[in-house]
Amino acid sequence: MSLSGMRGLSMFISDVRNCQNKEQERLRVDKELGNIRTKFKNEKNLSPYEKKKYVWKMLYIYMLGYDVDFGHMEAISLISAPKYPEKQVGYIVTSSLLNENHDFLRMVINTVRNDIIGRNETFQCLALTMVGNIGGREFAESLAPDVQRLLISSSCRPLVRKKAGLCLLRLYRKNADVVNIDGWSDRMAQLLDERDLGVLTSVMSLFIALVSNNTEAYWNCLPKCVKILERLARNQDVPQEYTYYGIPSPWLQVKTMRALQYFPTIEDPNTRRSLFEVLQRILMGTDVVKNVNKNNASHAVLFEALALVMHLDAEKEMMSQCVALLGKFISVREPNIRYLGLENMTRMLLVADVQDIIKRHQAQIITSLKDPDISIRRRALDLLYAMCDITNAKDIVEELLQYLSTADFAMREELALKAAILAEKFAPDLSWYVDVNLQLIDKAGDFVSDDIWYRVVQFVTNNEDLQPYAAAKARDYLDKPALHETMVKVSAYILGEYSHLLARRPGCSPKEIFAIINDKLSTVSPPTVAILLSTYAKILMHTQPPDSELQEQVWAIFRKYESYIDVEIQQRAVEYFALSRKGAALVDILAEMPKFPERQSALLKKAEDTEVDSAEQSAIKLRSQQQMSNALVVTDQHPPSASVPVSQPGPVKVPSQNLEGSSPDQGMPKVNGTVDKIDTQPIPSADLLGDLLGPLAIEGPPGTTPSEEQNPISGYEAAPNSADALALSTLTEESDAVQPIGNVADRFHALCLKDSGVLYEDPYIQIGLKAEWRAHHGRLVLFLGNKNTSPLVSVRALILPPAHLKMELSMVPETIPPRAQVQCPLEVVNLRASRDVAVLDFSYKFGTIAVNIKLRLPAVLNKFLQPISVSAEEFFPQWKSLSGPPLKLQEVVKGVKPMPIPELANLFTNLQLAVTPGLDTNPNNLVASTTFFSDSTKAMLCLIRIETDPSDRTQLRLTIASGDPALTFELKELIKEYMISVPTASPVPTPSPAPLQPQLLPVADPNDPGAMLAGLL
Repeated sequence: MSLSGMRGLSMFISDVRNCQNKEQERLRVDKELGNIRTKFKNEKNLSPYEKKKYVWKMLYIYMLGYDVDFGHMEAISLISAPKYPEKQVGYIVTSSLLNENHDFLRMVINTVRNDIIGRNETFQCLALTMVGNIGGREFAESLAPDVQRLLISSSCRPLVRKKAGLCLLRLYRKNADVVNIDGWSDRMAQLLDERDLGVLTSVMSLFIALVSNNTEAYWNCLPKCVKILERLARNQDVPQEYTYYGIPSPWLQVKTMRALQYFPTIEDPNTRRSLFEVLQRILMGTDVVKNVNKNNASHAVLFEALALVMHLDAEKEMMSQCVALLGKFISVREPNIRYLGLENMTRMLLVADVQDIIKRHQAQIITSLKDPDISIRRRALDLLYAMCDITNAKDIVEELLQYLSTADFAMREELALKAAILAEKFAPDLSWYVDVNLQLIDKAGDFVSDDIWYRVVQFVTNNEDLQPYAAAKARDYLDKPALHETMVKVSAYILGEYSHLLARRPGCSPKEIFAIINDKLSTVSPPTVAILLSTYAKILMHTQPPDSELQEQVWAIFRKYESYIDVEIQQRAVEYFALSRKGAALVDILAEMPKFPERQSALLKKAEDTEVDSAEQSAIKLRSQQQMSNALVVTDQHPPSASVPVSQPGPVKVPSQNLEGSSPDQGMPKVNGTVDKIDTQPIPSADLLGDLLGPLAIEGPPGTTPSEEQNPISGYEAAPNSADALALSTLTEESDAVQPIGNVADRFHALCLKDSGVLYEDPYIQIGLKAEWRAHHGRLVLFLGNKNTSPLVSVRALILPPAHLKMELSMVPETIPPRAQVQCPLEVVNLRASRDVAVLDFSYKFGTIAVNIKLRLPAVLNKFLQPISVSAEEFFPQWKSLSGPPLKLQEVVKGVKPMPIPELANLFTNLQLAVTPGLDTNPNNLVASTTFFSDSTKAMLCLIRIETDPSDRTQLRLTIASGDPALTFELKELIKEYMISVPTASPVPTPSPAPLQPQLLPVADPNDPGAMLAGLL
């Protein structure tokens, strides 16, 4: 029945629409909810028509944004109705109101299954739509086989099979186990022969999901995909209803080409030739027309074809055609097409040797820098930066400098940084490099980072032939009436060091240099004042014999700043005044700066940092920067000082070539804090969380507290000995203190690498643990064993989970009988990547002795890893696509415990990392991969590379890459900690007298976590 046939519903909607304000609407809704609640209490008197009407009203109220916390049972009951109008309402409202975790859904699984396996196609479509919308693990486990049978059935209509394909896709995303890979490879090949394009489009969506998780199992489907593209490209047997503006099913073409990009290569020459013929037809047959809809469809196909051409590493002739086509697109009026043309040109530069061809379009790309759309200007800047080399660097940098004065403020910082990098990488001569950077500082001083002028100073200091030229240019810039403060800094520094080289030039005497610099003194900030004071001291040092007039002027300034509020300026003024009175000895004291050690430029690091644009990534980066690192940071840069040489350690020499050329300073370990603590004082009634956090003296970054988002309890940092010392430190004060048996920290570290064992033991109790991990879920069982002939009383257990874990512990009995063992299941769900660990706050009494222990639980990051072997064809494209921080982090780790490569590989295996031999040709390096599971990221591929130095096993270079910034950082820190401390993975020996070992008792209920864990020990 239509809505117009329900007078009450129509009137209610009209009343809501006629409300004058939000308050009136709320009153009307509350009144109607009260009426519906009353009606549902007398459900026996409701006719199916009335129940349907009130459920519709509930849905409308829910769609308005109001909470509807009742009536779910009435909506679900309509699913069982025999007639279509009521059943339709039940399915629609249920799929709108309930999520996959709602308990009521279990009540309708059988009804939904009966509709799916029934012969009423309308009911089948309703059921499949609801299951596909809701998903859920229980639906997947119960209904997936029936949905599969519908999909492969030859007797079902295409309408039902389309919905079955999409429904199975949703169930597969919720639980990949519903599709048996071994059996589905041949079935999928048969489904790809389907003639109906609607069914084929749904099947292709399912195929993309399948092949993205396991390419190897579906190689037999690759020729089928090529045949589908041939059929569509030649418009063979394509019904009119699947032709969109003359384009045969563009959606299916895009999906098919996307699926082909998951296959690393195509070996069969006939298949490869057929595919390239299709791609050639797409490339040559696409043009820009006036109809926007046709443009969108045809270019969706075209740009997916371009991506496939780049993926397959096509012949250079086809690459040239692609570039020519993109060159035509970047000159059209439609901004979306220009944007895509520029973006794809940039992508093509990364995967193919087409730089010479793209250079032909340099003039048009430069024109795009002046486009009204800022997104197009950004893409043009990225492309110019990527295509620059020694042959065109001068032209491109000069264009960027001209554009700098008119560019948007939002782009100037990135523009200045990239121009500085290009000038450094491709400078035809060093004087041009100095000119470019000084122009940058002059034109965009507010947007020029300190790293740029630091780098200029380093180049000038390290090149004697450049020093007179740089000093002359700095002197010329100081003549300008309006000068940015950064230009004052760099000019003053250079003239302080090298102004004596200009002595024969007019207007460059020491007195004149001092006068023109001193004119800027009153206009600059305290950090620049400090540099100017150093410059004055240097000028005096170079003026030998001293000029009394100049000396008095400088001394007057030093005396003026001897009592300045800024300590740095005050100290410089006092020391320079004292030094300058030593006469000729000043030359030796304030000698010229020595050459800087050669090191990688910090500008490249700065360019990578500009890519961090999301709030979440910025927060992760800030958190990283707040924490200190115990490893060598290879790109750290400091502002040069006029009196102290600037030097820092350079990169560690590792005997291999980088997969990427960056060395980011991203090594920040977590805060220390060990919680394996035992307290034998009487158990207080105070807050347990406060008791946990209070006495541990937890350290953290400045400005953070334990109540903030970052949990202060970390899993691995403390070495076992120190952890045990802390655990026992409170016990030595009492003669009758309860001492733990065995090393508490060693037991924890052992359980971090295995799934069963003893977590804690003392003379009265033994706490054992068994665990099983599946994706981002974990099921643990704690075994609390009373070792004595007297009961343990006042038993209490509290789980203190970190923010990234969702944990639920079953009821713990207050008394453990003599010589008995209690099982306590614990459910764990991982929400996101973190190394913080959960704490078990456990207490009991034995006679007059009260014991309270706080133990770390081994629900740690590596438990949610699953090793996966990745081939070279899969590894390197992923590795290259994850370029730079925060998705790819690299750090040189010092203080590593020396170990041979096989032992290092064994450690990786224990951490659930799959080592791939031979992927790196250097035998001193290791490459590994794994999959991380969490509720937020689902399955996330992680790639790891270790580069070792055979001559110094105490250092190595660690590179981590993944699609999640937080995961990359946390995994890097986890591996680094194991490299430095290497916690033992061997079982902890059990001392005598023979303790009560954890044993699972027979469990009748198959849903009990203990049943699933049975037999692990």
